[in-house]
Amino acid sequence: MRIRWKLRMAAAQREVWTGAQLRRLLAEKAGTEMSAASVSALFTKEPSQVKLSTLAALCTALECTPNDLFDVDTCPGEQPARPSRPVAGQPWAASAPGRSMPRL
Repeated sequence: MRIRWKLRMAAAQREVWTGAQLRRLLAEKAGTEMSAASVSALFTKEPSQVKLSTLAALCTALECTPNDLFDVDTCPGEQPARPSRPVAGQPWAASAPGRSMPRL
């Protein structure tokens, strides 16, 4: 699974270009006071976690939804290899030559 943080793009689409502008919007529209360092970190790096209250404040300040702030790619990477031997309790996983698979 891959998450892509899009705060900077969402802010730019709303003509918010700096962390200072975003910090001011958070205070004015969402009533959330954040340090300049915290806002700068959110603006410039992909966070490893975000509190729901911060996410809600960002959405309120930017008048957007969480979908505007990040993408989640749920497509699995490489598929695990299939077992080459029968799995216990599943003799049909790798049938022997000349044997048919059981009917379900």
